[in-house]
Amino acid sequence: SQYSAVDTNPLSVYIMQPIWNKMIKIVPLWIAPNLLTFSGFIMILVNYFLISFYDWDYTASGTSPGLIPTWVWLFSAFTTFCAYALDSIDGKHARRTQSSTPLGELFDHGLDSWATSIFVLSFFSVCSRDNGKTGVSVYTMYIYLTIVLFNFMCSHWEKYNTGVLFLPWGYDISQVVLIAAYLLTGAVGVEIWQKPFLFGYYITDALVILLIGFSLFLSFPQTLYNIHRARLKKTLKSDSLYEALLPLVSPLLLFLLLTVWVVLSPGNILAKQPRLFLWMVGVAFSNVIVSMFV
Repeated sequence: SQYSAVDTNPLSVYIMQPIWNKMIKIVPLWIAPNLLTFSGFIMILVNYFLISFYDWDYTASGTSPGLIPTWVWLFSAFTTFCAYALDSIDGKHARRTQSSTPLGELFDHGLDSWATSIFVLSFFSVCSRDNGKTGVSVYTMYIYLTIVLFNFMCSHWEKYNTGVLFLPWGYDISQVVLIAAYLLTGAVGVEIWQKPFLFGYYITDALVILLIGFSLFLSFPQTLYNIHRARLKKTLKSDSLYEALLPLVSPLLLFLLLTVWVVLSPGNILAKQPRLFLWMVGVAFSNVIVSMFV
């Protein structure tokens, strides 16, 4: 089956794509596309473990001045940009070298499904865990992570039904916001996240409102609309509602069970080990979602 993706996001079409088209010309033809995919993923991992080293329990940024050296934030901005760039050019490179394969696509989206949670977990170190004055609670972190993974799941569920991957608008916007947030933190310090900047609201509040707004009012309706359009055009993979909804069962069951665990945990697992628990959520999600790709 031919890989088919549609990107309608103005940020991507008018700003990022021209940059990627220039960058791709520098990549030697002998480099395998999967190597680009893997290199980007390794950069995200290295960055995640570096931040974990300085901030295991998400409290480092809650102290002023922050306990995380400035160079770490700048390195985060650099690795996030590199990963974003490599993830954007690997497919172009595969088509340019005529080496696109279903395995390459699976490898790319499989690593994306894992990277999605790692981006979020690294970013939590910027806004820090709730210490009574600033920061977000571990339960809020769990909810954000769930929303981001839900978005990722929707775009691939849509591809499962329509055969076309409509690239979610949130992706490019979130990458640019992440890079800007790391640069801002590196430039002015973590204090910027601890001061209200508008009407008593913090920047983190604004980002959260953006995240939830994008998910519920842009990405999800877009998914339903694209599936509805495919149904009218009679291009859906299957007419049966049962077949269409089937891939959602495992991820939704996973989130239901995880949420029950968070709420009823006798040892309050999420508050005790937020980093380990949220990492496990990401890995389990990636595992379940890859079977949908297959």
